[in-house]
Amino acid sequence: MSTVLAIDTSTLRTSVALIENGALIWKAHRDGATGHGPALPALVQEGIIGRSVDEVVVGMGPGPFTGLRIGIAFARSFALARNIPVRGLCSLDAIAAQIDEADFIVTIDARRKEVYWARYKDGVRMGEPAVNFPAVVSSHGARVHADLFPDMKSFVNLPGNITEPIYLRHPDAVATVDR
Repeated sequence: MSTVLAIDTSTLRTSVALIENGALIWKAHRDGATGHGPALPALVQEGIIGRSVDEVVVGMGPGPFTGLRIGIAFARSFALARNIPVRGLCSLDAIAAQIDEADFIVTIDARRKEVYWARYKDGVRMGEPAVNFPAVVSSHGARVHADLFPDMKSFVNLPGNITEPIYLRHPDAVATVDR
């Protein structure tokens, strides 16, 4: 029996689920763009009571810097403390997994009046995720799906392992060098 803890903090929602042998056995979320920090440990604690976890799967973005950092750091720390594997996946792919169309675009809020997005054909992402204004994304000619959240059960079944967060912007704050 294999139990996977799935975590995503790439959107305005903190999502946590437990999947056992491919079946969703528990899921919960908390909404709030700035609430990932307190919500994530509380949700995980609630979900794992009386259960062991064999793997952690975490959304690597794209998403806002702070939300991603909270989810990724928590997932890696949780896995390290239990000596279990952690696997990172594109959060947009987990959203796309719930859409059954031949050609579509998935977007999530990137703030600053922009969206993170990727285009999919027959369920396969075409290229790398990007960040643009919604009007630019809409001009690509495919149906746009916005305001969806990752499907946590599908998340676990996605292939691959992304090891670095998907940051699509340069940081707002940078260190300066005195000369």
